[in-house]
Amino acid sequence: MAGASLLTLIDDISLILDDVSVMTKVAMKKTAGVLGDDLALNAQQVTGVNPARELPVVWAVAKGSFINKLILVPAALLISAFIPWAVTPLLMVGGAFLCFEGAEKLAHKFLHNAHDDEKAHAEEVKALSDPSVDMVAFEKDKIKGAVRTDFILSAEIIAITLGTVATADFSQQVTVLSVVAVIMTIGVYGLVAGIVKLDDLGLHLSEKSSTFARSVGNGIVSAAPYLMKSLSIIGTAAMFMVGGGILAHGIPAVYHGVEELAAASAGVAGAGAILEFTIPTLLNALFGIVAGALVLGVVKLIKGLKS
Repeated sequence: MAGASLLTLIDDISLILDDVSVMTKVAMKKTAGVLGDDLALNAQQVTGVNPARELPVVWAVAKGSFINKLILVPAALLISAFIPWAVTPLLMVGGAFLCFEGAEKLAHKFLHNAHDDEKAHAEEVKALSDPSVDMVAFEKDKIKGAVRTDFILSAEIIAITLGTVATADFSQQVTVLSVVAVIMTIGVYGLVAGIVKLDDLGLHLSEKSSTFARSVGNGIVSAAPYLMKSLSIIGTAAMFMVGGGILAHGIPAVYHGVEELAAASAGVAGAGAILEFTIPTLLNALFGIVAGALVLGVVKLIKGLKS
């Protein structure tokens, strides 16, 4: 009898772990869209820092990120426990913010004066070369700015994850939210540390006696700026896809319209499977672009009225 009870307990535990594993995978898939932007933003935050201090700065921001999640995870659990109806509105707000952020990036790229950007960069470089500049204060400002950015991105990740596990048991919610928070933090800042040190690795290899090592090193040095640019582009596209998907899912008419178009495209000979997969993604991204542009317009209007 005791043996049967033990086997039943083991079976229950394995089922719970399996459920947690599945929900964690789903949550990680949904939050992966934020990862590209998170990487690009945090890697950019340490630009201008002394190369010898890049890793300590990344570590300081990572610790700040863990503190952010220690605040956000319990807050998410309290919301789920006491006001579960707020989960969907919070997700919608998070989705709208993602779309707004993406639209702001596009507007800055296409409407901003490139000369102003170059001038600002030149002023920053000149300031950093000035021996009177307090580099400790400069680092602290960088870290504070990065931690503030991380709080917003972490809130988006936790909100999306909460939406995935909103109907699960409390213990499963705690486990999934905690696992996603830890994995995303370690993953993001581990990759950020690698990205900011890519140029150092390339420079080190380029000074080797081996022709192959020098070629690889020169290739890394040349590719590093393009990697950062690619991360930024991927992150912006992901903002519209993820944010648009969240908003579309929260508006039944839009969600069902996308689903019907995807189902109809499945019958296209030779390309049905591809269209069924890509059409929802493209429509969600398009919806995200429109939503982001509308939110950006409202924000600009409010700022104009206040000034």
